[in-house]
Amino acid sequence: MKIKGAEILLRALSDEGVDTIFGYPGGVVLDIFDEIYKSKFKHILVRHEQGAAHAADGYARASGKVGVCLVTSGPGATNTVTGIATAYMDSIPIVVFTGQVATPLLGSDAFQEADITGITRPCTKHNFIVRKVEDLARTVKEALYIARSGRPGPVLVDIPKDVSQAMTEYHESGPPKAPAHDPIYVPDVTALNEALRMIKQAKKPVVMVGGGVILGKASQELREFIEKVQIPVTHTLMGIGAFPGTDPLSLGMPGMHGTYYANMALTQCDLLINIGARFDDRVTGKLDEFAKNAKIIHIDIDAASINKNVIVDLPIVSDCKSALQQLNKMLLQNHFTIPEKDRKAWTQQIDEWKEYAPLSYCAGEKIKPQCVIETIYKLTKGDAIIATEVGQNQMWAAQFYKFNHPNTFLSSGGLGTMGYGFPAAIGAQIAFPDKTVVDIAGDGSIQMNIQELATAVVYNIPVKICILNNGFLGMVRQWQEIFYERRYSHTNISQIPDFVKLAEAYGAVGLRATKPEEMEAILEKGLNTPGPVIMDIHVEPEEGVYPMVRPGSPISDMDLGR
Repeated sequence: MKIKGAEILLRALSDEGVDTIFGYPGGVVLDIFDEIYKSKFKHILVRHEQGAAHAADGYARASGKVGVCLVTSGPGATNTVTGIATAYMDSIPIVVFTGQVATPLLGSDAFQEADITGITRPCTKHNFIVRKVEDLARTVKEALYIARSGRPGPVLVDIPKDVSQAMTEYHESGPPKAPAHDPIYVPDVTALNEALRMIKQAKKPVVMVGGGVILGKASQELREFIEKVQIPVTHTLMGIGAFPGTDPLSLGMPGMHGTYYANMALTQCDLLINIGARFDDRVTGKLDEFAKNAKIIHIDIDAASINKNVIVDLPIVSDCKSALQQLNKMLLQNHFTIPEKDRKAWTQQIDEWKEYAPLSYCAGEKIKPQCVIETIYKLTKGDAIIATEVGQNQMWAAQFYKFNHPNTFLSSGGLGTMGYGFPAAIGAQIAFPDKTVVDIAGDGSIQMNIQELATAVVYNIPVKICILNNGFLGMVRQWQEIFYERRYSHTNISQIPDFVKLAEAYGAVGLRATKPEEMEAILEKGLNTPGPVIMDIHVEPEEGVYPMVRPGSPISDMDLGR
């Protein structure tokens, strides 16, 4: 029996296990939305297409599945570009379906036509334009496969209006034919043996883990590996939660706003084992000073990421899970042990660094943002999914909330997208309706996608938004303080909405704390109030994020703040 392309799209998605779409309708996708109406396919209507892309991203990060969104052509499609680029930089598997003008109109500058495949080519793992309805089902399957295989990433599928209206028979397609995306999973055994030899010889080793461990679902294997080799662990922003933040071997995050002890350990180690991270510039600082005395092992599924920024001594192209499984097996077979005396001096040195410069802040007459994060951690018992916006709020959340589980920290790392956190939190809450999901926001970035409060209210999505309200674009203000003699050019945003009234206007609950003695009670009330809640917490306006490594400096050269 022949069916419309619009129905084929939904059936193909359903056959691939997709049950949720975030989207926004428009003229050229009316046939698809009509099929959604008739099928009762779970669709979350956002209030802006950027919100749809970020919500799909948050859904993917929290669940480990592919996130899916659907938008119309022209501005609907171009509004997703920031969300696509965000997912691309952080290797997040999403598939974005965009409507397009009918194929006879392509290239004619028709109403709401945009070359979205051309626009997104630099920030998608792959993209398609479907010109024949017979190709639609296969393309859907390939798009989902490409998004989640190898190093994950976003894929875009552009569907002209006449393709969604055309009729053909639906056949479940076989395995996707996308050999270029087939990853190398099996690690080289010779390289793994060399890695074990290097670990055995090392006196001052450090393991650095990145988002690849989380995306590869290798956190348990990592914990088993660290338990055997007893090496301290530092994690990148994307690697938060891959290794328990409360474990004594955890060094926290390295880099520009990393811990003193993580940066010192990376600087002075004699062996660095990088598992699933890409040596981002915010982590390495001045390249020729980064781990300059260390032998470096790099395990990554993407061969193009190895030796790209940092030249390594032992490259291992493999997904993290396969490599760690094999390493753990070899450690067991070889009865691998490290005598305590061989690492005692290194362990003592790290303990001294931790004691010298722990993550800390000074209490004052106004609410300290770091204290807000610590209080949320206490009240949620460390068991919440935390999304963040970008800026100081993001760094404080990364520093002061101890993440013990993967897929619980959702943040725009590579692109640094303001406005990401709230719609991402909505996506995470859809994936886990019974979990506590909190968006740590700034008063600047929350306004980037505040319209999604309507989405949260309409669907009764109980996301909690904690706004660290300092009246500034905080991170940029901090740079102006340090580098521009406090010339706060256009970073003072004290003329902002009353967030409590704004929450109430949307039909949500709004709460406010302006004094330290009010803060915990307001947070506790907000976290325990049903439905979406905004908690407007007025914090110290000129509080800074420390430690801080100045651009171009080695990560050992840190400003520890006041």
